[in-house]
Amino acid sequence: MALTPSRMLPLGTVAPDFELLDTVSGKRLALKNLRSPIATVIMFICNHCPYVKHVQQELVRLARDYQPKGIAFIAISSNDAQHYPEDAPNKMAEVAQRGGYPFPYLYDESQAMAKAYQAACTPDFYIFDAVLRCVYRGQLDDVRPGHAIEPNGQDIRAALDDLLQGKPINPIQKPSIGCNIKWKAPTDSAE
Repeated sequence: MALTPSRMLPLGTVAPDFELLDTVSGKRLALKNLRSPIATVIMFICNHCPYVKHVQQELVRLARDYQPKGIAFIAISSNDAQHYPEDAPNKMAEVAQRGGYPFPYLYDESQAMAKAYQAACTPDFYIFDAVLRCVYRGQLDDVRPGHAIEPNGQDIRAALDDLLQGKPINPIQKPSIGCNIKWKAPTDSAE
């Protein structure tokens, strides 16, 4: 595991569009159908990373607290499932069902979306406003595995609360820290 920080997508960036496999329903779902007219949270997570495992329950609480307020949540895994079989779509579906994920858990097999969002680690978090412009990117909170306190999502909760109240979101945002995304080995394109 290589400890990796977020790359911090520039604020104001428009969310790259996608249509990805939802590992629970088996259907392809598109951002245009999942987004909210208020705000959309996109999370790059996976199954095997201890940093993601540490915050799984808080991700579910966070979504359940803010979905009734009109916020959409989308989880994406971009890890190379061939070399990390625990992150394969069938295993993603098991984790989502066992964990009670109230949001779709999408598989980015080509890794194109991780690259488009400049995602670097799991977990990596983004909040997009009503017109899908990035207003927050970074950490869930200051808690990391091994700390005595439980995750509380305070950084994302503060950003969502400000957005819901029409207040400016603090532009000073801390990068998330976690396992690096497990990139596929480059293929030889000089055939």
